Amino acid sequence: MKLQEYQAKRIFGQFGVPVPQGDVAATPAEARAIAERIGGTVVVKSQVLVGGRGKAGGIKLAKNPQETEEVAGRILGMDIKGLTVKKVLVDPGADIRKEIYLGMVLDRASRRVVVMASSEGGVDIEEVAASTPDKIITLAVDPFLGLREYQARDLALSIGLAREQMGKFAQICQGLYECYMGCDA
Repeated sequence: MKLQEYQAKRIFGQFGVPVPQGDVAATPAEARAIAERIGGTVVVKSQVLVGGRGKAGGIKLAKNPQETEEVAGRILGMDIKGLTVKKVLVDPGADIRKEIYLGMVLDRASRRVVVMASSEGGVDIEEVAASTPDKIITLAVDPFLGLREYQARDLALSIGLAREQMGKFAQICQGLYECYMGCDA
């Protein structure tokens, strides 16, 4: 299944995963209106089905609605790895202090969902896997029991999250697992 970020956010939200309350725009004027509704700094993100959008200039911060309209005007129509940007996602800006990686895949060999977590978020996970594979913690989920809260908390501990963040991480992890298992979008 290939989804753009704004589509995935909508599905995640249905499973209780917290997501920023932005919206998608197809014109600079629509982006400005979303920024006016949000207020404050926003991030304007190109919506194309390819990685490396930020490095290609397809993700930019904007401090106000006018700047949002200008930034969206530069991003819309941009070519990123052979794909034309036709939509942008406008989300509230966030004070990001640390990024982590959390993903789930089907391991066909073990016939189980494998949860992968890393303290090295914000970079290509393939790069982390190649250079420092010990930074990726994996957990094979028992298909009969599902992902248990204690397992998610153990993952949080393994990637160095603070104790006060473990409960929220476990909640997000379980929501993503439920989405993975129950989503037929």
